[in-house]
Amino acid sequence: MDLTRTEPEGAVQHFYSMELMPGLFGDWSLVREWGRVGQPGQIRIDWFDEEVQAKNARFAIQMEKAK
Repeated sequence: MDLTRTEPEGAVQHFYSMELMPGLFGDWSLVREWGRVGQPGQIRIDWFDEEVQAKNARFAIQMEKAK
């Protein structure tokens, strides 16, 4: 999922992206990156034991960001 936000003045643009990725040992990661468009963003990786846990976390974040 990728989101981009532009301020009404057009001076600032932000991005937010999320991706689910399988780990080597049957675990799953939710990789999130955010920051200003055109700049390197910050990255956060959260690990989960099961895919359904990672999907639930992604869904909760999507609902929060959609507000």
